[in-house]
Amino acid sequence: MLSTLVKNKMKTRLNINKLHVAIVGTVGLPACYGGFESLVDNLVDKCHHEILYTVFSSSKAYPKKIKTYKGANICYVPLNANGAQSILYDIVSLLRVLILRPDITLILGVSGCIFLPIFRLLYRGEIITNIDGLEWKREKWRGWTRLFLKFSERCAVRFSNIVIADNKAITQYVAKEYNIDALTIAYGGDHALKEHNLDSSNCNDNRPYFLSICRIEPENNIDMILEGFSMSPDHHLKFIGTWSRSEYGRNLKRAFSGCRNIEMIEPIYDINVLYQIRTQSIGYVHGHSARGTNPSLVEAMHFGKVIFAYDCNFNRFTTENNCCYFSTAKDLANNIANPHVDSRVIGEKMKTIAMRRYTWNVVRGQYESAYLQLCEKYPLWATIMDSISYCEPSS
Repeated sequence: MLSTLVKNKMKTRLNINKLHVAIVGTVGLPACYGGFESLVDNLVDKCHHEILYTVFSSSKAYPKKIKTYKGANICYVPLNANGAQSILYDIVSLLRVLILRPDITLILGVSGCIFLPIFRLLYRGEIITNIDGLEWKREKWRGWTRLFLKFSERCAVRFSNIVIADNKAITQYVAKEYNIDALTIAYGGDHALKEHNLDSSNCNDNRPYFLSICRIEPENNIDMILEGFSMSPDHHLKFIGTWSRSEYGRNLKRAFSGCRNIEMIEPIYDINVLYQIRTQSIGYVHGHSARGTNPSLVEAMHFGKVIFAYDCNFNRFTTENNCCYFSTAKDLANNIANPHVDSRVIGEKMKTIAMRRYTWNVVRGQYESAYLQLCEKYPLWATIMDSISYCEPSS
């Protein structure tokens, strides 16, 4: 009887008989920006047929407007999702959620979570927040900006029914800082392996080379990687990044332009070219020291190459302590020149871990599992979701 009443109520309110999930905090769909956008694209793709997504998207980023994408409804907000308008963009999205009244609101990032104390009073659904990678700790934030981001994080953790962290180190931080058990759900990387139209002219360098791909920012230890390879002139590095977008990047490019074994390449967005460059590399160098599980590392693991990662908890949890680690430029140079392990063995371990933990089928199942935890409160939801095959997220 109760199940029927709840079912009729949902039909009246939403005119659907599905679990309705609204997603807030990204540029939108189709994915054209970063990690969160790729996550959302893969959540709505092949999702359970009894789940309906509504994704809030920035109208500024999409000249061509669409109503649906891969079965998800698209709701446009006339603001920029990044930069100075990002907080207002998230708040306006949450205000529209109050009108839409979905069963679950999935918030990606914490910048708009300062509004959650008020939103929680007005919203009767469930809130899941992915707090991203401890944004307030990044070197580029100082003073009031850092305090604001820290307060937003606190609001996110306090007023969410479920908190998601993308790395075990962040899960441990949440437990210690807030006494909350967060779920650990990372990102998929197997989209980088999709079949592509290959053109041998895209990469005609016959020299063996290592590869690194990232934004050119100090926290990614760019200078350390470049210095390490400058000490090892017999080993070639292709480094793809945003060299021209900051003074930091331009200065590094000038400083190491004389190193013949280092090739600094501006960003490449063609997935066919990236696939070929990754496939032909002999190893991957990862310098990130912040922000949890990094999508570029997860993608690289799927190619089965040896990985040299900066030694920090985030990278050790991601690779399960099974790759090569460096803390200084000298460490990196020595590891490259005199490897103490079999590169093929490490590459195989990386691929095995990636296929077990970092595929979009696994990640999608973990998010749907989180929905299922909340559905236990509602008979109809549990009925809808009991056929979902999912992978239990780590807590």
